[in-house]
Amino acid sequence: MLPATALALGLLAALLAWPVPAALSRARWPRRDPLAALVCWQAIGLAGGLSIIGALLTHGLAPWGHSLPEAWWHWVTRQSAEEPVRGDHWVAQTLAAVLALELLGVLVLSLVRTARTRRRHRALLELVVEPAAAGEDTRLLDHPAPVAFCIPGARPLLVLSSGMVAELDGAQVDAVVAHERAHLTEHHHLLLLPFVAWRAALPVLPAADRAHDAVRDLVEMRADDVALGSLTGPDRRRTLAAAIVAVAAGAGGQLPDGALAVTGGAVAVRVRRLLAPAAPLPVAARAAALACALALLLVPTVLLVLPALT
Repeated sequence: MLPATALALGLLAALLAWPVPAALSRARWPRRDPLAALVCWQAIGLAGGLSIIGALLTHGLAPWGHSLPEAWWHWVTRQSAEEPVRGDHWVAQTLAAVLALELLGVLVLSLVRTARTRRRHRALLELVVEPAAAGEDTRLLDHPAPVAFCIPGARPLLVLSSGMVAELDGAQVDAVVAHERAHLTEHHHLLLLPFVAWRAALPVLPAADRAHDAVRDLVEMRADDVALGSLTGPDRRRTLAAAIVAVAAGAGGQLPDGALAVTGGAVAVRVRRLLAPAAPLPVAARAAALACALALLLVPTVLLVLPALT
């Protein structure tokens, strides 16, 4: 039973490593519903990791039992294998352990490094900024270029430059602030973190770069959508688009590591999306996308536990 499970999981892992991410990154519908697309990307990442590790583990433990729990228990308790143990079984076990430790280790390391970097940048910024009228967590940076970014974390910080406040009108400043607050309230940095770790752990995998870039663009589109919902005025879309263009055109230098900015992602695509919005994704299509995301998570889980139930 386990060899068939390992084969099925291996095929699923291969699909999630290239064809599925490639198809989703080229699709047009995610721009119509960034939130549903973000759920799909998270499902692809989780299901992909579970599939490849599960395939290696089930193949490596196949001689010890007919289901993964049974085989794992027999292996842990050092019971005799029911079938001959070949070298490829030991290799599969080793690869499963190494890959699991690498993915988890890089994820934890990325989390720790990013949190440390954000704390350092926040501490430095607090020395040169002053409170702004936009809120208790908002600071004004004396800088001639129009700049706006937020540093998420336990004590989030939203930074606006004096050049941006001077160059943009009141409605445009409100649009920028609303965009940055959307990043903070929806914790978009946590949606990006797994794909930062995936790219660091598997730099040779083209899908890792593709997934990271797609998720980065989608969180910016999602922040645009949330910002539009909080803005008032006759032409909210044009106001936000003009603010994005103004900040993108005048901002110079690099943002602090770990920051999220209104100029993030594909700016031209975002502006076109704001000025010429496509029809919202139909309810049925959105439900289908979420159902596919759920299925991606359930399929490897079922494949792993089904032999133990039959």
